Amino acid sequence: MYKDEINQDSQWSQQDSKTSELFAQLVAVVAMLRSENGCPWDREQTHESITKNMIEEAYEAVEAIEMKSPGLLKEELGDVLLQVVLHAQIALEAKEFTLDEVIEGICKKLISRHPHVFGNDASFAAAGFTPEEIILIEEATSAESTLKVWDKMKSIEKQRRADALGIPVQSESLLASVPKSEPALMQAQDISCKAVAVGFEWEDLTGLTDKLAEEFEEFAQAEAGSLEAEEEFGDILFTLVNIARWSNIDAEAALRRSCDKFRHRWAAMEGRAEQEGFDLRELDYQGWDDLWNEVK
Repeated sequence: MYKDEINQDSQWSQQDSKTSELFAQLVAVVAMLRSENGCPWDREQTHESITKNMIEEAYEAVEAIEMKSPGLLKEELGDVLLQVVLHAQIALEAKEFTLDEVIEGICKKLISRHPHVFGNDASFAAAGFTPEEIILIEEATSAESTLKVWDKMKSIEKQRRADALGIPVQSESLLASVPKSEPALMQAQDISCKAVAVGFEWEDLTGLTDKLAEEFEEFAQAEAGSLEAEEEFGDILFTLVNIARWSNIDAEAALRRSCDKFRHRWAAMEGRAEQEGFDLRELDYQGWDDLWNEVK
């Protein structure tokens, strides 16, 4: 039904036949690689074995964006798309789900979450709401804000998923929406922001810097290489993330810039060594320090 609602507007029913043809070709190529006559390495892969690939390809796409390189971004988005199609092919072979179901699922989600764009009829149809559920949502529409309507829609969807699984609706922790698969630095930022949103916050930046000094002291007292030392070091990093937030700094972006800066300076030192004919590995501490300051 939701497709009929969308297709009433030609803006949404137009389709690029070449895009469809090329996408089908990609799906066919991946299926061939996974077949008996395909590539032995590709056939052996599982969801788990290529998890790291998904993360790496996403980060490489981010790097292309930061480099402002459309050509490189085009290539990296292709690699990301490959990971999606490959996981879907693995799932198809295991009779878990199909690529069509993946695409249909995200289309339905986008349409259901944007009634202000696609209209209530299309959004409610995409979400599969019953007439009774639609009445509840429309009542919220007349009495509350758009955000309240969104919450009502998500509440109904959550109840329906629980009913389908035959389990009670669980009250969700504030931090449950922060994926544990995120890199730790990103997790720390997201966790910190969510906690602050409900009032769990330091009174001022001085309190945070005092806390950082306290964490450094606890780290210094822990036995080197111990689990305690690891935990205390983690507390230092978490506190630094909070300091960055207080200063309106994205800790992830700041660290990436520092990494890029180090790469640039290291390359300059390698260039200097090659130009002057000496081996970096032969430098003593003072030699390293002098060379670093030169390229800096």
